[in-house]
Amino acid sequence: MPSTNPRANLVITGGAGFIGSNLTLALQEKFPDARLTVIDDFRSGDFKNLAGYRGDFVAQNLATLDWHDQFGDEKFDAIFHLASITDTTNHDQFEQVHDNIESFRRLLNFARPTKTRIIYASSASIYGAAAKASMESNDAAPANVYSFSKVIMDNIAVREANQFPDWIIVGLRYFNVYGPREAHKGVPSSMVYHLSKQMKAGQRPRIFKHGEQKRDFVYVKDAVEGSIGALDAKTSGIYNLGSGQARSFNELVDVLNKCLATNFQPDYIDNPHAHYQNFTQADLTGARSALGYEPRFPLEEGVRDYMQWLYGGQAS
Repeated sequence: MPSTNPRANLVITGGAGFIGSNLTLALQEKFPDARLTVIDDFRSGDFKNLAGYRGDFVAQNLATLDWHDQFGDEKFDAIFHLASITDTTNHDQFEQVHDNIESFRRLLNFARPTKTRIIYASSASIYGAAAKASMESNDAAPANVYSFSKVIMDNIAVREANQFPDWIIVGLRYFNVYGPREAHKGVPSSMVYHLSKQMKAGQRPRIFKHGEQKRDFVYVKDAVEGSIGALDAKTSGIYNLGSGQARSFNELVDVLNKCLATNFQPDYIDNPHAHYQNFTQADLTGARSALGYEPRFPLEEGVRDYMQWLYGGQAS
């Protein structure tokens, strides 16, 4: 298995994106002799995120990629599938659903004969409106087409895993991830990033009235650690990756004020979104037992580390 095989052959799709690039560089550090290949088409990635990367790179659209044509009979120890159209403001239902699902289907078709371990990105957005911590067994309630595409991916993964018990497929429902290498995303970047930029520019941080919406903000280093833990999962499954804590936007502003040595009051604005998640929190029971996952960065620690990376000139 990759965790015990320092010369593992690993693929990371979406490896130039936010979570993908952090995962790629962490794998490179953890397994310096591993053979790494990133596949990305730069729709939601940036080459700058991979500064210091020593592996191979395949620039391809996964919705049309012929894996056999690209890789022949090459055998991989695991494929991390993080590529997707992540921009939830893209309302082209056909493009979102087609590209996200068909990319996954092509990958599964390639991996099935060799039962190559698949670790793929699902999303906490599939839970929709919640009032308490979300468990993986909760019914899906996707509020946008991006979330719907992730629900279908989960359905397909469960069907494949049931049909082939010796094939390990692990889905990871990332909650509200923030941290280094997300700036290229623009509007979809985290609230942590956007509010810090406003405050650094001397502006009051703009949040929706009255700042009591709560999010499970999870630092990208924790999300990556949980993802790497999936290399050791003994069975297929879908797991939440979050901090396990719901924190309000008002609390986030307080934490940012402390980290940036500022003293801004929030600028409360109306929320224009009809379908808005007012509460997200991960139940981590499954991830703890299956992945050995234990988040190390509560909001205060994660934001401090991130602000140092963003504004302190220190490498992460």
